[in-house]
Amino acid sequence: MELITEELKTRFKEMGQQDKPDPLVIAKFFNPSGSATWCVTEYLPEDNICFEYVSGLVPGSDEWGYFSIEELQSLRCPPYGLRIERDLHFTEIFFSQLKTNEL
Repeated sequence: MELITEELKTRFKEMGQQDKPDPLVIAKFFNPSGSATWCVTEYLPEDNICFEYVSGLVPGSDEWGYFSIEELQSLRCPPYGLRIERDLHFTEIFFSQLKTNEL
């Protein structure tokens, strides 16, 4: 699955840098066989990286940070070797409106 589509690239470009307390989450990626979720607010095409809030990757260490799209697309998730997926039904939402259990 393509994580960053041309449509998403356009939307991220429209939004630009969201250096504010309550950014708009534009895309959501998840581990289909685990609990990790990435709520993406920015995409930097020159480096092919995203700024996001990751939840469920390591218990108790949810945080904001950057990740490489190439790395994320290359991951194989145990125990079945599935790949990270993009939530096709995700609708843009401000981060403050997300509930921790919805991530």
